[in-house]
Amino acid sequence: MREAKTWWKWAVALFSLLLTILIWRQGLQESFERPSVAPKISLMQTEMAVSASSSIPEKIQNVFLGSEPQEKLYQALREIPLEQLEDRQRLLLAVLEESEDEQKLILTKNFKDKNFETVRSYTLDRQEGKEVKKFPEFNEIKLDPLLYQISCSTLGFSDEKCIDKKYNSIAAIRLLTSQFLPFFASFAGIILLIRYAFIFLRNKNTPWPEIIAPPLSFLDMILLISGGFVVIGEVVFPALVIPITDLLFNNLSSPLKQSLRVFIGYCSMTIGPLFIIRYQLMGLVPSGIDGGWLQWKIKPIKEGLFKSISGWLMIMPLVLFIGWLMNEIIGDQGGSNPLLELVLSSDEFFPLFLLLITTVVFAPVFEELVFRGILLPVLVSKVGKISGVLLSALIFALAHLSVGELPPLFVLGIGLGLMRLSSGRLFPCALMHSLWNGVTFISLLLVA
Repeated sequence: MREAKTWWKWAVALFSLLLTILIWRQGLQESFERPSVAPKISLMQTEMAVSASSSIPEKIQNVFLGSEPQEKLYQALREIPLEQLEDRQRLLLAVLEESEDEQKLILTKNFKDKNFETVRSYTLDRQEGKEVKKFPEFNEIKLDPLLYQISCSTLGFSDEKCIDKKYNSIAAIRLLTSQFLPFFASFAGIILLIRYAFIFLRNKNTPWPEIIAPPLSFLDMILLISGGFVVIGEVVFPALVIPITDLLFNNLSSPLKQSLRVFIGYCSMTIGPLFIIRYQLMGLVPSGIDGGWLQWKIKPIKEGLFKSISGWLMIMPLVLFIGWLMNEIIGDQGGSNPLLELVLSSDEFFPLFLLLITTVVFAPVFEELVFRGILLPVLVSKVGKISGVLLSALIFALAHLSVGELPPLFVLGIGLGLMRLSSGRLFPCALMHSLWNGVTFISLLLVA
């Protein structure tokens, strides 16, 4: 009977592993076709730099904004094929264009938005030699402050009329914050890395606690990752739940509908792996083991918080360096997480709140439970610390199905694995992961 049960588990595990290879192969290939959010973020930052230029003294503009941000914005828009430009981008390019022939070409097609069409008519009138004596006040026309500023200034009106000083000051603060946050975090992280390297070389580092691993096998891990996380979590449950979600929320606005789709889809994704973990640990009593098999050990909270912040700071420069290095060597591979695009394109509170809960709470807790709570300790007990950390980090990176993000996620996975081993707790890992996602989320909101 026991032998039959073992053969049944092996059959399911091998079938799940085969499906996982096929699913991950297809997912990684499809990631090449997904657009990267990097160009969009860069364009948004350039737009903010144009707005912020009126609020930052000219002497230090080159340091913080670079030279000629308006010219950079024009060049960035020119690089996008005309047929791929959104209406707002097309109008922005037109008012920045100095060549009348090019301007006429860009404005050949009418705009659906009546406010855009108003600016178009003023621009064409000016081309024909007509004097534009009046331009609507900001509260009389529905244009965003940057588009209003550039359109108004191009038509020859004064800065006093065209520039919204309050908006530009806020844009300057947001832009500088988005730039200085990773810089200062990386600088602090480098200092911490040097400090810990010095301590390690002098052999004064504190010994790491013994890793507590549930008595599970490689077969159990294949069932958990391939069967639970990939086949059930990434394919079966979403295929069942997402169509129902789309049907129920069909009449909602697109941002809210997409956010609910992500939120419910991710919640359904956790059901299979959590059920398998519960089943695998059900008969295993962690007698005399403080913190149980998962080793959450939430208390002491302050120590966990300190470790998570230190870990986040130290991993920041390494992840950024790997991302920069890969971009320099092979270029932008695309395949950005679709969640990033949703955050950038949504401006409603509730959709953003759902995305925040998903990325900053649910994803870190669930992924740390699977990858550093169960997988890593079992791998370390079987193949050793170094191989266990590297292998769990690789699986963690592959599970995100993005070739472009695979190297940085691999480095992040190593950092989270080392946090798990050095602290002997899962709580700091979840906090560190949550902090990473949260700072990324905030950075996107600053430039959106």
